[in-house]
Amino acid sequence: MRLLLANDDGIDSIALQILARELQKEHEVLVVAPSSQRSAASHSITIHNSLIVKEVTLPGIVSKAYSVDGTPADCVRIALDKLISSPVDMVISGTNIGANLGRDILYSGTVSAAVEAAINKIPSIAVSCEINFGEPINEEHFLTAAKYVSKVIEIAKSNLISNDMVLNVNVPAIEEKQIKGIQVSPMGGDMYNFFYNKTLKEDGTLEFSLSGKHNEDIIENTDVYYIKNGYVTITPLHYDFTNFRILNEVKGWF
Repeated sequence: MRLLLANDDGIDSIALQILARELQKEHEVLVVAPSSQRSAASHSITIHNSLIVKEVTLPGIVSKAYSVDGTPADCVRIALDKLISSPVDMVISGTNIGANLGRDILYSGTVSAAVEAAINKIPSIAVSCEINFGEPINEEHFLTAAKYVSKVIEIAKSNLISNDMVLNVNVPAIEEKQIKGIQVSPMGGDMYNFFYNKTLKEDGTLEFSLSGKHNEDIIENTDVYYIKNGYVTITPLHYDFTNFRILNEVKGWF
């Protein structure tokens, strides 16, 4: 298969490079990623400035790679429009350094790059790997995530994944042999409870910095629940935000 790889952690991300090296064993891979860190960029795109694209060389990666000084969604858009000479079969976004679960999916640049592919009628997979905050990053976890992506690609291909589907894959930060399996599950609530720390500076300016802690109130049978219990999680997503459950009810209001 011909695969387009993107992410939101930037072209120099070791997690992206591990994924590319694993996937190029079986697939043709093209890498197009932001030139710098663009986490939590969501589905923003660049409209007032030009995009600078540079061809780069990544260690151990034989395919072409480009950096884009834009957002993850920009990377997919410009790759599909200008950088590829023939169609790709699937877009893979990741591996993100840190999980994208529950409502955090809405902020994720990793997920949005995959959604941009679906908007362009190309099936996609967003993959993220949990990290243990306060501990050194374990690159073996990213290799485990890459191996699971390879499995998901083959399963999705054999089941004729639809061209507007996004599979959001999350891998726990544990040894490969400790993973209990794969659970297909809905989005949960919040993996973290976020809050702002306020600081009053000497000049009277208020400064706020974002902090967070693990949410202990986890809804069972959701992505957040299963990853905490040692499973790889997969959540099918779609860019149509319509709430069909109450559509007719709201029609009645008007």
